[in-house]
Amino acid sequence: MVDVNEFGLPVGALVPGWEERPAPGAVVLEGRYVRVVPLDSVHYSDLFDAVCGPEDGGLWTYRPIPRPTSLAALWMHLAAGVDDPAAVAFAFVPLEGERAGRATGIAHYTRIDPRTGQIEVAGVLHGAGLQRTRAATEAISLLMRHAFDDLGYRRFEWKCDSLNEPSRRAAARLGFTYEGRFRNHMVTQGRNRDTDWFSVTSEEWPAVRARHEAWLDPANFDDEGRQRSQLSPRTGRE
Repeated sequence: MVDVNEFGLPVGALVPGWEERPAPGAVVLEGRYVRVVPLDSVHYSDLFDAVCGPEDGGLWTYRPIPRPTSLAALWMHLAAGVDDPAAVAFAFVPLEGERAGRATGIAHYTRIDPRTGQIEVAGVLHGAGLQRTRAATEAISLLMRHAFDDLGYRRFEWKCDSLNEPSRRAAARLGFTYEGRFRNHMVTQGRNRDTDWFSVTSEEWPAVRARHEAWLDPANFDDEGRQRSQLSPRTGRE
C-alpha cells in the first residue's frame, strides 16, 4: 500500500504502534524432532564428528573456510561466531535418528536490527545425519517462529552463494521469496561470490507457518518417518 504525504509524494504505509523490537538472546527452542540450543564449546566435538569427516568436504564449499581437519581448527571457527556480539549462534540437536542427542548442525541469527525489525539466519550447516530430515526443517522453522512470534520482527532473511543450488532450493521450499542477486558481493575462499537474497515478511509468515506446521505434523509421516506429502517450494514468486 502506498500513501501520499502532504507534499504530494508517495510514501509507505504507516506501521501502527511500531516500536523497536527486543534483541534475540541465547534461547532454547524445543521442537518435536529437534532442540535448537545456544552453541557452546560442549558441542564442538560432536559437530566435528558430524561435519568434518573426510567425506564432508563438500559441505564447506560455500563457507568462509575449507573443511577444518582438526578439532582445534573447528573450535577456532565456531568460537569466532559464538563470540561475535552482532550474532547469536545455535546448535541443532536432533531428537531422533542415529545422531539423537548430539549436535549435528549450526546456524546463526545475524544482521540483527531491532530498530527496523529485520533479522537473518546465516551459516546454516547440516551434517549428513541431519540433512533431508524433518529435524532440519523444524530447526529453521523454530528460528523463524521465535523471530516472528516471540520477538515481533517484520522481516526474516536468507542469503546464499548464487551457485549454491541446494541452499536456493531450501529457501524456496521453506517459503522464502527470492529478491535478487548482489553481484561481486564478497570474496569467499579466494573466489568471487554473487549472493542471492530471500526473505519472508511478517505478513507472509502466518501462511508459511501453517505450511510448516502441516508438514511437520506427525500424521504426515509413516512409521519409518517418510513424508506422505511434500513441503513444496512456493511457485510464481521468483
